Amino acid sequence: MNRKEFEEQLIKNYQQDEHMMILVFAQWCINCDLDPEAVYREAYPQQEANAALQQALALTVSKEEAGDIPDETLLGVLSLFGNDELAYIVTEHIQKRKRNKRAT
Repeated sequence: MNRKEFEEQLIKNYQQDEHMMILVFAQWCINCDLDPEAVYREAYPQQEANAALQQALALTVSKEEAGDIPDETLLGVLSLFGNDELAYIVTEHIQKRKRNKRAT
């Protein structure tokens, strides 16, 4: 494998991992009864619709069918990709959920 092929493979791997991060985010939102697109818009209000998020939404399942995605797992994945704005919004939703749980 020459240098160009190696670089292309690295880019492809990164893009696949990024799509997995988006899928984890979308499924976590569904599991938490949140709209993934609305949560994404909170973090990035200036962006148009995200095509990768649309693709991920097509792969999500109902929360009854999905496995649990711990909050820490999602935050770790977002952190790996430097997705700080989205991690901040997700953290706000986690805190809101915990407050609501304590109130009931």
